[in-house]
Amino acid sequence: MKYKEKIKFTPKPEFIERMEALLGSKEEAKKFFEISYTNTPDCIRCNTLKMSPSELKKRLEAYGWKIKQPFLSTGHEEIMIIDETGEANKGGRKLNPGELGKTKEHLLGYFYVQEITSMLPILVLDPKPGEVLLDLCASPGSKTTQAAALMENKGTIIANEINLGRIGILNSNMERCGVMNTIVTRHEGVAFCERILKKTKIRFDKILVDAPCSGEGTLRKSPRTFLIWNINMIKKIASVQRKLAVAALKILKVGGEMIYSTCTLSPEEDEEIVDFLIKNFDIKVEEIKLPLKTRCGVCEFEGKQYSKEVEKACRLYPHDNDTDGFFLCKITKLSDKCSVKEK
Repeated sequence: MKYKEKIKFTPKPEFIERMEALLGSKEEAKKFFEISYTNTPDCIRCNTLKMSPSELKKRLEAYGWKIKQPFLSTGHEEIMIIDETGEANKGGRKLNPGELGKTKEHLLGYFYVQEITSMLPILVLDPKPGEVLLDLCASPGSKTTQAAALMENKGTIIANEINLGRIGILNSNMERCGVMNTIVTRHEGVAFCERILKKTKIRFDKILVDAPCSGEGTLRKSPRTFLIWNINMIKKIASVQRKLAVAALKILKVGGEMIYSTCTLSPEEDEEIVDFLIKNFDIKVEEIKLPLKTRCGVCEFEGKQYSKEVEKACRLYPHDNDTDGFFLCKITKLSDKCSVKEK
């Protein structure tokens, strides 16, 4: 592990207690917090719209980089890790700060710098050429460009984002990656879905709700999350997440699939949202298989009981796979039945 030369922010006592409860022991929580002060490995995704993984690997190895492809067993050779493990590197070398982003291969859109957990929602959703997909909270475009590559630029992606500045980043990344099957919209997510529902007959084959969250899983990249973390923020964000997930499910086709994901580990933002959907929609929570160590969703937390079905959701902890922390759940819509009273 390579440690950041940064201030070690101290986690708040309540945060420590919650992680101990989630992980089941103080020892496990200690591992979680220890790895939170280290960097994540440098991960990239080959943009198959412009280059084959084998050609990209050859080019990057010419720079002296050691390339690992951890998802080869599942046919995803586009996922690569730059191995910087010293003597075990077998001829590789450490990257200089900013080196990844300065290569001509990155500037030309041959690869996208993307952490492995960020790739998982689209891998699990598995969009196909010709389908109609909604990425409800799309910027900066990592998952949008990943979906476009899997769809071979065929079909249609609606990439929605509310923040104008972030739309600029989204557009820039799509242009760099050669994405041509995507329409960018600027709307608040719930209002966008309600407008689609009331004003059009458009229904989506697949939807990604990668919801804004408290970011507990991104401590390795954003250590200041230690400072801003508080339970009131979590509850406030969870209310927004629930509304986004509900609105999105209403415009999913019957038989369509939706991924609900966050880069946080708080049950209020994860299982509690899925539990609400289970109780108010006619849906099926699907099993997820990944070539990583995953833990099932929790069915009880701080006195709250959730549906047994939420166990099928996946939790990824940083110390299990040397990644960021993440949560994702795959849902199939069985009918348009809905008992949600709120907007």
